[in-house]
Amino acid sequence: MATEDDDRVRVGVLSLHNSKETKAILNAVEDLGHKPEWLRQENTAISVEDGELTVEPEVDIVANRLLLSNTEEPAELLGLATTFNRIRPMLNEPEPVLTAVHKFATAATLTNWNIQVPDALLALSNDRLNQGRGRFGDVGVYKTAIGTHGGGTWKVDLTEPVNPKVGNRQAFLQSLIERDEASHRDLRVYIVDGELIGAMYRYAPEGDWRTNVALGGDVADATDEMPKEAKETALYAAEVMGLDYAGVDLIEGDDGWFVLEVNPTAGFKGLYQATGRSPAPYIAKTAIERAGGEVDMERVEDLSATLDDSEPSCKPRVEPPEMSEVPIAGYIEEVVVSGTSGSKQIFAKSDTGATRTSIDTSLAAEIGAGPIKSMTRVKSGSVKGGKARPVVDLVIGIGGNQHTVTASVEDRSHMDYPILLGRDILEHYRVDVRRRADRDNPPREDDELLEE
Repeated sequence: MATEDDDRVRVGVLSLHNSKETKAILNAVEDLGHKPEWLRQENTAISVEDGELTVEPEVDIVANRLLLSNTEEPAELLGLATTFNRIRPMLNEPEPVLTAVHKFATAATLTNWNIQVPDALLALSNDRLNQGRGRFGDVGVYKTAIGTHGGGTWKVDLTEPVNPKVGNRQAFLQSLIERDEASHRDLRVYIVDGELIGAMYRYAPEGDWRTNVALGGDVADATDEMPKEAKETALYAAEVMGLDYAGVDLIEGDDGWFVLEVNPTAGFKGLYQATGRSPAPYIAKTAIERAGGEVDMERVEDLSATLDDSEPSCKPRVEPPEMSEVPIAGYIEEVVVSGTSGSKQIFAKSDTGATRTSIDTSLAAEIGAGPIKSMTRVKSGSVKGGKARPVVDLVIGIGGNQHTVTASVEDRSHMDYPILLGRDILEHYRVDVRRRADRDNPPREDDELLEE
Protein backbone atom coordinates (compact mmCIF):
# COMPACT_ATOMS: atom_id res chain seq x y z
CA MET A 1 0.00 0.00 0.00
CA ALA A 2 0.99 3.63 -0.35
CA THR A 3 2.88 5.20 2.57
CA GLU A 4 1.06 7.25 5.21
CA ASP A 5 2.50 10.57 4.05
CA ASP A 6 1.94 9.85 0.40
CA ASP A 7 -1.38 8.50 -0.86
CA ARG A 8 0.03 7.74 -4.29
CA VAL A 9 0.00 4.09 -5.31
CA ARG A 10 3.31 2.79 -6.60
CA VAL A 11 2.49 0.80 -9.74
CA GLY A 12 5.24 -1.37 -11.16
CA VAL A 13 5.03 -2.44 -14.79
CA LEU A 14 7.08 -5.62 -15.24
CA SER A 15 8.43 -5.29 -18.78
CA LEU A 16 11.94 -6.01 -20.02
CA HIS A 17 11.27 -4.50 -23.45
CA ASN A 18 10.54 -1.03 -24.84
CA SER A 19 7.02 -1.51 -26.15
CA LYS A 20 4.64 1.38 -26.76
CA GLU A 21 2.07 -0.32 -24.56
CA THR A 22 4.40 -0.44 -21.55
CA LYS A 23 5.27 3.24 -21.95
CA ALA A 24 1.60 4.19 -22.33
CA ILE A 25 0.60 2.39 -19.10
CA LEU A 26 3.45 4.01 -17.12
CA ASN A 27 2.55 7.46 -18.45
CA ALA A 28 -1.12 6.89 -17.59
CA VAL A 29 -0.24 5.97 -13.99
CA GLU A 30 1.64 9.25 -13.61
CA ASP A 31 -1.07 11.27 -15.37
CA LEU A 32 -3.61 9.85 -12.91
CA GLY A 33 -1.57 11.25 -10.03
CA HIS A 34 0.21 8.10 -8.89
CA LYS A 35 3.77 6.80 -9.05
CA PRO A 36 4.91 4.55 -11.91
CA GLU A 37 7.93 2.25 -11.66
CA TRP A 38 9.33 0.49 -14.73
CA LEU A 39 10.61 -2.91 -13.55
CA ARG A 40 13.49 -3.61 -15.89
CA GLN A 41 16.82 -5.38 -15.93
CA GLU A 42 18.68 -2.18 -14.98
CA ASN A 43 16.86 -1.38 -11.74
CA THR A 44 15.08 -4.45 -10.39
CA ALA A 45 16.11 -6.67 -7.47
CA ILE A 46 14.37 -8.93 -4.96
CA SER A 47 16.03 -9.65 -1.63
CA VAL A 48 15.54 -12.13 1.21
CA GLU A 49 17.31 -11.00 4.39
CA ASP A 50 16.61 -12.19 7.94
CA GLY A 51 13.30 -13.61 6.84
CA GLU A 52 12.17 -10.38 5.19
CA LEU A 53 11.34 -9.94 1.49
CA THR A 54 12.02 -6.62 -0.21
CA VAL A 55 11.61 -5.40 -3.78
CA GLU A 56 13.62 -2.74 -5.61
CA PRO A 57 12.13 -0.44 -6.68
CA GLU A 58 9.43 -0.64 -4.02
CA VAL A 59 5.95 -1.08 -5.51
CA ASP A 60 2.43 -1.75 -4.20
CA ILE A 61 1.17 -3.70 -7.22
CA VAL A 62 2.61 -5.11 -10.45
CA ALA A 63 1.15 -5.06 -13.96
CA ASN A 64 2.62 -8.02 -15.84
CA ARG A 65 3.72 -7.10 -19.39
CA LEU A 66 6.34 -9.82 -19.97
CA LEU A 67 6.32 -11.09 -23.56
CA LEU A 68 6.56 -14.86 -23.17
CA SER A 69 5.85 -15.51 -26.84
CA ASN A 70 8.88 -13.47 -27.95
CA THR A 71 11.49 -15.24 -25.85
CA GLU A 72 13.38 -18.49 -26.13
CA GLU A 73 13.30 -18.81 -22.32
CA PRO A 74 9.63 -18.47 -21.30
CA ALA A 75 10.16 -20.50 -18.12
CA GLU A 76 12.67 -17.92 -16.86
CA LEU A 77 10.20 -15.09 -17.36
CA LEU A 78 7.37 -17.12 -15.83
CA GLY A 79 9.55 -17.73 -12.79
CA LEU A 80 10.29 -14.02 -12.52
CA ALA A 81 6.61 -13.11 -12.75
CA THR A 82 5.73 -15.82 -10.20
CA THR A 83 8.33 -14.44 -7.80
CA PHE A 84 6.78 -10.98 -7.95
CA ASN A 85 3.32 -12.51 -7.63
CA ARG A 86 4.38 -14.16 -4.35
CA ILE A 87 5.35 -10.76 -2.95
CA ARG A 88 2.90 -8.25 -4.43
CA PRO A 89 -0.56 -8.40 -6.02
CA MET A 90 -0.35 -8.66 -9.81
CA LEU A 91 -2.53 -7.93 -12.83
CA ASN A 92 -2.37 -10.79 -15.36
CA GLU A 93 -0.95 -13.38 -13.03
CA PRO A 94 1.54 -15.96 -14.40
CA GLU A 95 -0.74 -19.01 -14.57
CA PRO A 96 -3.47 -17.48 -16.77
CA VAL A 97 -0.81 -15.76 -18.89
CA LEU A 98 0.92 -19.11 -19.49
CA THR A 99 -2.39 -20.63 -20.58
CA ALA A 100 -3.14 -17.70 -22.87
CA VAL A 101 0.23 -17.63 -24.67
CA HIS A 102 -0.10 -21.33 -25.50
CA LYS A 103 -2.75 -21.35 -28.21
CA PHE A 104 -3.81 -24.95 -27.72
CA ALA A 105 -4.01 -24.58 -23.95
CA THR A 106 -6.27 -21.60 -24.63
CA ALA A 107 -8.47 -23.70 -26.93
CA ALA A 108 -8.70 -26.48 -24.34
CA THR A 109 -9.64 -24.03 -21.57
CA LEU A 110 -12.32 -22.30 -23.64
CA THR A 111 -13.77 -25.61 -24.82
CA ASN A 112 -14.12 -26.75 -21.19
CA TRP A 113 -16.28 -23.65 -20.61
CA ASN A 114 -18.43 -24.25 -23.72
CA ILE A 115 -16.91 -21.40 -25.71
CA GLN A 116 -16.78 -22.20 -29.42
CA VAL A 117 -13.27 -22.55 -30.94
CA PRO A 118 -12.21 -23.95 -34.34
CA ASP A 119 -11.66 -27.71 -34.48
CA ALA A 120 -8.00 -28.48 -33.88
CA LEU A 121 -5.53 -31.33 -33.43
CA LEU A 122 -2.29 -31.35 -31.48
CA ALA A 123 -0.29 -34.57 -31.72
CA LEU A 124 3.19 -35.29 -30.44
CA SER A 125 4.07 -37.77 -33.17
CA ASN A 126 4.37 -37.23 -36.90
CA ASP A 127 2.25 -40.30 -37.64
CA ARG A 128 -0.63 -39.28 -35.40
CA LEU A 129 -0.76 -35.70 -36.65
CA ASN A 130 -0.85 -36.77 -40.30
CA GLN A 131 -3.25 -39.60 -39.57
CA GLY A 132 -5.76 -36.97 -38.42
CA ARG A 133 -5.10 -34.19 -40.91
CA GLY A 134 -7.70 -35.43 -43.41
CA ARG A 135 -10.58 -34.30 -41.20
CA PHE A 136 -9.64 -30.65 -41.85
CA GLY A 137 -10.12 -30.92 -45.63
CA ASP A 138 -7.60 -30.00 -48.31
CA VAL A 139 -6.67 -26.64 -46.75
CA GLY A 140 -6.21 -25.88 -43.07
CA VAL A 141 -4.40 -23.67 -40.60
CA TYR A 142 -1.08 -24.80 -39.15
CA LYS A 143 0.20 -22.95 -36.07
CA THR A 144 3.01 -23.07 -33.61
CA ALA A 145 1.48 -23.33 -30.14
CA ILE A 146 3.39 -20.22 -29.09
CA GLY A 147 3.73 -17.33 -31.53
CA THR A 148 3.04 -13.62 -31.93
CA HIS A 149 2.13 -10.92 -34.48
CA GLY A 150 0.94 -13.61 -36.89
CA GLY A 151 4.34 -15.32 -36.91
CA GLY A 152 4.22 -19.11 -36.84
CA THR A 153 0.86 -19.29 -38.63
CA TRP A 154 0.45 -20.91 -42.03
CA LYS A 155 -2.42 -21.68 -44.35
CA VAL A 156 -1.38 -25.10 -45.62
CA ASP A 157 -2.20 -27.65 -48.30
CA LEU A 158 -3.21 -30.69 -46.24
CA THR A 159 -2.83 -33.09 -49.13
CA GLU A 160 0.85 -32.94 -48.10
CA PRO A 161 2.26 -34.11 -44.71
CA VAL A 162 3.11 -31.63 -41.93
CA ASN A 163 5.36 -31.94 -38.89
CA PRO A 164 4.29 -31.85 -35.23
CA LYS A 165 7.04 -29.28 -34.59
CA VAL A 166 8.55 -26.24 -36.26
CA GLY A 167 12.08 -25.97 -34.92
CA ASN A 168 11.70 -26.65 -31.20
CA ARG A 169 8.14 -25.33 -30.97
CA GLN A 170 5.11 -27.59 -30.85
CA ALA A 171 2.65 -27.09 -33.72
CA PHE A 172 -0.94 -28.11 -34.36
CA LEU A 173 -3.62 -28.15 -37.05
CA GLN A 174 -6.79 -26.07 -36.98
CA SER A 175 -9.85 -25.74 -39.18
CA LEU A 176 -9.84 -22.79 -41.56
CA ILE A 177 -12.95 -20.68 -40.99
CA GLU A 178 -13.85 -18.46 -43.94
CA ARG A 179 -17.31 -17.11 -44.65
CA ASP A 180 -16.01 -14.97 -47.51
CA GLU A 181 -12.90 -16.20 -49.32
CA ALA A 182 -12.43 -12.82 -50.99
CA SER A 183 -12.36 -10.80 -47.76
CA HIS A 184 -10.46 -12.07 -44.72
CA ARG A 185 -11.70 -10.36 -41.56
CA ASP A 186 -11.67 -11.04 -37.84
CA LEU A 187 -12.64 -9.13 -34.71
CA ARG A 188 -10.31 -7.96 -31.92
CA VAL A 189 -12.04 -7.02 -28.66
CA TYR A 190 -9.97 -5.37 -25.92
CA ILE A 191 -11.15 -5.98 -22.36
CA VAL A 192 -9.87 -4.52 -19.06
CA ASP A 193 -11.20 -5.67 -15.68
CA GLY A 194 -14.32 -7.19 -17.23
CA GLU A 195 -15.19 -4.07 -19.24
CA LEU A 196 -15.09 -3.69 -23.02
CA ILE A 197 -12.73 -0.83 -23.90
CA GLY A 198 -12.99 -1.04 -27.68
CA ALA A 199 -13.30 -3.41 -30.62
CA MET A 200 -12.08 -3.39 -34.19
CA TYR A 201 -12.50 -5.39 -37.34
CA ARG A 202 -9.11 -6.36 -38.79
CA TYR A 203 -8.72 -6.96 -42.52
CA ALA A 204 -5.90 -8.94 -44.11
CA PRO A 205 -3.48 -7.01 -46.33
CA GLU A 206 -3.49 -7.74 -50.06
CA GLY A 207 -1.95 -11.11 -50.85
CA ASP A 208 -2.25 -12.39 -47.26
CA TRP A 209 -4.98 -14.10 -45.25
CA ARG A 210 -3.82 -13.10 -41.76
CA THR A 211 -5.29 -9.94 -40.25
CA ASN A 212 -2.57 -8.89 -37.80
CA VAL A 213 -1.92 -5.14 -37.69
CA ALA A 214 1.80 -5.94 -37.32
CA LEU A 215 1.63 -7.48 -40.81
CA GLY A 216 0.00 -4.44 -42.40
CA GLY A 217 -3.68 -5.29 -41.97
CA ASP A 218 -6.34 -2.57 -42.08
CA VAL A 219 -8.66 -1.81 -39.16
CA ALA A 220 -12.14 -0.38 -38.63
CA ASP A 221 -14.05 0.57 -35.47
CA ALA A 222 -16.46 -2.17 -34.37
CA THR A 223 -17.12 -1.04 -30.78
CA ASP A 224 -20.74 -0.03 -31.28
CA GLU A 225 -21.73 -2.16 -34.25
CA MET A 226 -20.38 -5.61 -33.39
CA PRO A 227 -23.02 -8.29 -32.76
CA LYS A 228 -24.17 -8.92 -29.19
CA GLU A 229 -23.07 -12.57 -29.47
CA ALA A 230 -19.51 -11.55 -30.29
CA LYS A 231 -19.35 -9.07 -27.39
CA GLU A 232 -20.70 -11.55 -24.86
CA THR A 233 -18.36 -14.29 -26.12
CA ALA A 234 -15.31 -12.03 -25.80
CA LEU A 235 -16.20 -10.90 -22.28
CA TYR A 236 -16.86 -14.49 -21.21
CA ALA A 237 -13.56 -15.69 -22.74
CA ALA A 238 -11.50 -13.09 -20.85
CA GLU A 239 -13.28 -14.04 -17.62
CA VAL A 240 -12.75 -17.77 -18.15
CA MET A 241 -9.06 -17.23 -18.90
CA GLY A 242 -8.64 -15.26 -15.68
CA LEU A 243 -6.97 -12.26 -17.33
CA ASP A 244 -7.28 -8.70 -16.04
CA TYR A 245 -6.62 -7.28 -19.51
CA ALA A 246 -6.57 -9.04 -22.86
CA GLY A 247 -7.25 -8.79 -26.56
CA VAL A 248 -9.75 -11.47 -27.59
CA ASP A 249 -9.68 -12.46 -31.27
CA LEU A 250 -12.86 -13.85 -32.82
CA ILE A 251 -13.98 -14.87 -36.27
CA GLU A 252 -17.47 -15.41 -37.61
CA GLY A 253 -18.28 -18.74 -39.18
CA ASP A 254 -21.44 -20.31 -40.53
CA ASP A 255 -22.18 -21.60 -37.01
CA GLY A 256 -21.62 -18.32 -35.16
CA TRP A 257 -18.58 -16.71 -33.53
CA PHE A 258 -15.41 -18.64 -32.73
CA VAL A 259 -12.61 -17.50 -30.41
CA LEU A 260 -9.22 -17.79 -32.13
CA GLU A 261 -6.89 -16.49 -29.42
CA VAL A 262 -6.81 -14.57 -26.14
CA ASN A 263 -3.75 -12.32 -26.07
CA PRO A 264 -2.51 -11.11 -22.64
CA THR A 265 -0.07 -8.62 -24.19
CA ALA A 266 -2.14 -7.44 -27.15
CA GLY A 267 -0.92 -4.25 -28.81
CA PHE A 268 -2.76 -0.92 -28.59
CA LYS A 269 -1.75 0.67 -31.90
CA GLY A 270 -4.41 -0.85 -34.14
CA LEU A 271 -7.17 -0.47 -31.57
CA TYR A 272 -6.35 3.20 -31.04
CA GLN A 273 -6.15 3.76 -34.79
CA ALA A 274 -9.60 2.23 -35.25
CA THR A 275 -11.45 3.48 -32.17
CA GLY A 276 -9.56 6.52 -30.89
CA ARG A 277 -9.36 4.87 -27.45
CA SER A 278 -6.28 3.65 -25.59
CA PRO A 279 -6.61 0.84 -23.01
CA ALA A 280 -3.59 2.17 -21.07
CA PRO A 281 -5.47 4.50 -18.64
CA TYR A 282 -7.96 1.71 -17.86
CA ILE A 283 -5.14 -0.72 -17.03
CA ALA A 284 -3.52 1.97 -14.86
CA LYS A 285 -6.88 2.61 -13.13
CA THR A 286 -7.37 -1.09 -12.41
CA ALA A 287 -3.89 -1.39 -10.86
CA ILE A 288 -4.31 1.75 -8.73
CA GLU A 289 -7.72 0.73 -7.41
CA ARG A 290 -6.64 -2.86 -6.69
CA ALA A 291 -3.90 -1.42 -4.48
CA GLY A 292 -6.38 0.75 -2.60
CA GLY A 293 -5.84 4.00 -4.48
CA GLU A 294 -8.35 6.36 -6.04
CA VAL A 295 -8.65 7.76 -9.56
CA ASP A 296 -10.83 10.31 -11.30
CA MET A 297 -12.92 8.40 -13.87
CA GLU A 298 -13.37 11.49 -16.02
CA ARG A 299 -9.59 11.85 -16.15
CA VAL A 300 -9.28 8.19 -17.23
CA GLU A 301 -11.68 8.76 -20.10
CA ASP A 302 -9.92 11.96 -21.12
CA LEU A 303 -6.54 10.20 -21.15
CA SER A 304 -7.93 7.32 -23.23
CA ALA A 305 -8.41 9.73 -26.14
CA THR A 306 -4.60 9.89 -26.53
CA LEU A 307 -2.08 7.08 -26.91
CA ASP A 308 0.82 8.60 -24.97
CA ASP A 309 3.74 6.26 -25.67
CA SER A 310 6.45 8.88 -25.11
CA GLU A 311 9.47 8.04 -22.97
CA PRO A 312 8.23 7.72 -19.35
CA SER A 313 9.88 9.89 -16.70
CA CYS A 314 10.47 6.76 -14.59
CA LYS A 315 12.56 4.92 -17.18
CA PRO A 316 15.85 3.88 -15.54
CA ARG A 317 19.12 4.72 -17.24
CA VAL A 318 19.96 2.01 -19.74
CA GLU A 319 23.58 0.97 -19.89
CA PRO A 320 24.71 -0.55 -23.20
CA PRO A 321 25.23 -4.30 -22.90
CA GLU A 322 28.73 -5.61 -22.44
CA MET A 323 30.00 -6.86 -25.78
CA SER A 324 30.85 -10.17 -24.14
CA GLU A 325 27.14 -10.65 -23.33
CA VAL A 326 26.04 -10.38 -26.98
CA PRO A 327 26.24 -13.70 -28.87
CA ILE A 328 28.44 -13.84 -31.97
CA ALA A 329 27.32 -14.77 -35.47
CA GLY A 330 29.90 -15.54 -38.12
CA TYR A 331 30.09 -14.22 -41.67
CA ILE A 332 29.11 -17.76 -42.68
CA GLU A 333 26.99 -19.43 -40.03
CA GLU A 334 25.62 -22.96 -39.75
CA VAL A 335 21.87 -22.78 -39.11
CA VAL A 336 18.86 -25.08 -38.87
CA VAL A 337 15.96 -23.77 -40.97
CA SER A 338 12.48 -25.17 -40.29
CA GLY A 339 9.11 -25.08 -42.02
CA THR A 340 5.87 -27.01 -41.82
CA SER A 341 7.18 -30.25 -43.31
CA GLY A 342 10.78 -30.49 -42.15
CA SER A 343 14.08 -28.96 -41.12
CA LYS A 344 17.48 -28.75 -42.72
CA GLN A 345 20.93 -27.93 -41.41
CA ILE A 346 22.69 -25.63 -43.83
CA PHE A 347 25.18 -22.77 -44.20
CA ALA A 348 23.88 -19.19 -44.33
CA LYS A 349 25.60 -15.91 -45.16
CA SER A 350 25.30 -12.89 -42.84
CA ASP A 351 24.47 -9.56 -44.45
CA THR A 352 23.99 -6.57 -42.12
CA GLY A 353 22.99 -4.49 -45.14
CA ALA A 354 19.84 -6.58 -45.71
CA THR A 355 16.74 -5.64 -43.74
CA ARG A 356 15.06 -9.01 -44.20
CA THR A 357 16.33 -12.59 -44.22
CA SER A 358 15.90 -14.38 -47.56
CA ILE A 359 15.73 -18.03 -48.58
CA ASP A 360 16.19 -19.89 -51.84
CA THR A 361 12.97 -20.91 -53.58
CA SER A 362 13.75 -24.62 -53.75
CA LEU A 363 14.86 -24.81 -50.11
CA ALA A 364 11.68 -22.99 -49.01
CA ALA A 365 9.60 -25.57 -50.86
CA GLU A 366 11.67 -28.46 -49.46
CA ILE A 367 11.09 -27.55 -45.80
CA GLY A 368 7.52 -26.36 -46.27
CA ALA A 369 8.17 -22.66 -45.65
CA GLY A 370 5.30 -21.75 -47.94
CA PRO A 371 2.79 -21.26 -49.19
CA ILE A 372 3.54 -17.69 -50.19
CA LYS A 373 1.66 -15.36 -47.86
CA SER A 374 2.22 -11.92 -49.34
CA MET A 375 4.53 -9.80 -51.47
CA THR A 376 7.12 -7.34 -50.25
CA ARG A 377 9.28 -4.85 -52.08
CA VAL A 378 12.95 -5.52 -51.46
CA LYS A 379 15.44 -2.74 -52.10
CA SER A 380 18.24 -3.54 -54.49
CA GLY A 381 21.31 -1.60 -55.44
CA SER A 382 20.97 -2.65 -59.04
CA VAL A 383 17.24 -2.12 -59.53
CA LYS A 384 15.64 1.26 -58.93
CA GLY A 385 12.85 0.95 -56.39
CA GLY A 386 13.61 -2.69 -55.68
CA LYS A 387 11.92 -5.93 -56.66
CA ALA A 388 8.63 -7.39 -55.49
CA ARG A 389 9.26 -10.76 -53.84
CA PRO A 390 7.04 -13.26 -52.05
CA VAL A 391 7.54 -13.74 -48.31
CA VAL A 392 7.04 -16.77 -46.06
CA ASP A 393 7.32 -17.63 -42.37
CA LEU A 394 10.21 -19.80 -41.26
CA VAL A 395 12.12 -20.60 -38.10
CA ILE A 396 15.91 -20.28 -38.08
CA GLY A 397 18.02 -21.75 -35.29
CA ILE A 398 21.51 -20.41 -34.59
CA GLY A 399 23.28 -22.18 -31.76
CA GLY A 400 20.72 -22.44 -28.99
CA ASN A 401 18.58 -19.54 -30.25
CA GLN A 402 15.48 -19.78 -32.44
CA HIS A 403 14.11 -16.92 -34.53
CA THR A 404 10.72 -16.84 -36.26
CA VAL A 405 11.01 -14.45 -39.20
CA THR A 406 9.11 -13.52 -42.33
CA ALA A 407 11.67 -14.13 -45.06
CA SER A 408 11.65 -13.14 -48.70
CA VAL A 409 11.85 -15.93 -51.27
CA GLU A 410 14.19 -15.67 -54.27
CA ASP A 411 16.12 -17.85 -56.66
CA ARG A 412 19.53 -18.23 -55.02
CA SER A 413 20.55 -21.32 -57.01
CA HIS A 414 23.37 -19.37 -58.64
CA MET A 415 24.70 -18.26 -55.23
CA ASP A 416 26.92 -20.12 -52.78
CA TYR A 417 24.52 -19.97 -49.87
CA PRO A 418 20.75 -20.64 -49.97
CA ILE A 419 20.00 -18.41 -46.98
CA LEU A 420 20.93 -14.79 -46.38
CA LEU A 421 20.64 -13.66 -42.75
CA GLY A 422 19.32 -10.10 -42.55
CA ARG A 423 19.09 -7.58 -39.74
CA ASP A 424 15.81 -9.11 -38.53
CA ILE A 425 18.05 -11.85 -37.09
CA LEU A 426 21.49 -10.23 -36.91
CA GLU A 427 20.25 -7.42 -34.65
CA HIS A 428 20.49 -9.99 -31.85
CA TYR A 429 24.17 -10.75 -32.56
CA ARG A 430 27.62 -9.28 -32.93
CA VAL A 431 28.81 -10.25 -36.41
CA ASP A 432 32.42 -11.44 -36.68
CA VAL A 433 33.38 -11.46 -40.37
CA ARG A 434 36.44 -13.60 -39.59
CA ARG A 435 34.29 -16.54 -38.52
CA ARG A 436 33.27 -18.93 -41.27
CA ALA A 437 31.51 -22.13 -40.30
CA ASP A 438 32.05 -23.57 -43.79
CA ARG A 439 35.80 -23.50 -43.28
CA ASP A 440 35.77 -24.84 -39.74
CA ASN A 441 33.13 -27.48 -40.47
CA PRO A 442 32.90 -28.57 -44.13
CA PRO A 443 29.37 -29.38 -45.35
CA ARG A 444 28.28 -32.98 -45.04
CA GLU A 445 27.56 -34.79 -48.28
CA ASP A 446 24.61 -36.63 -46.68
CA ASP A 447 22.93 -33.51 -45.35
CA GLU A 448 19.37 -34.65 -45.92
CA LEU A 449 16.08 -33.15 -44.83
CA LEU A 450 15.70 -33.68 -41.09
CA GLU A 451 12.26 -35.09 -40.34
CA GLU A 452 10.83 -34.61 -36.86
